[in-house]
Amino acid sequence: MSKAKVLVVDDSPTELKMMSEPFVTDGYDVITAIDGEDALEKTTHEKPDLIVLDVIMPKLNGFQVCRKVKTSTELKDIKIILLTSKDQESDKFWGKKQGADAYITKPFSVDELLATAKKLL
Repeated sequence: MSKAKVLVVDDSPTELKMMSEPFVTDGYDVITAIDGEDALEKTTHEKPDLIVLDVIMPKLNGFQVCRKVKTSTELKDIKIILLTSKDQESDKFWGKKQGADAYITKPFSVDELLATAKKLL
């Protein structure tokens, strides 16, 4: 049985690689996007099982992408982990309010990221 499809989104190539690698190593089918618009387009076409989403990005931020996915009839069941440097309680509250299934702050632990993904999937 193949592992789930994961869309990893970050505008920094370095962060994108750090966020994607654990999923690739663990055998997930990984797709990447470099900004919010790219993320929405790939979500619509690829229908990933999970989105790992940075918040601070050009075009659409992670909160906006999360809200659009979670309010879409056909995409709302996709699980979303917000993975961001925004570590204030108000940011976490806002992320959950947009529909995020989990909120992890950077720098992140690979173990925590994979455990959270497995729990959601």
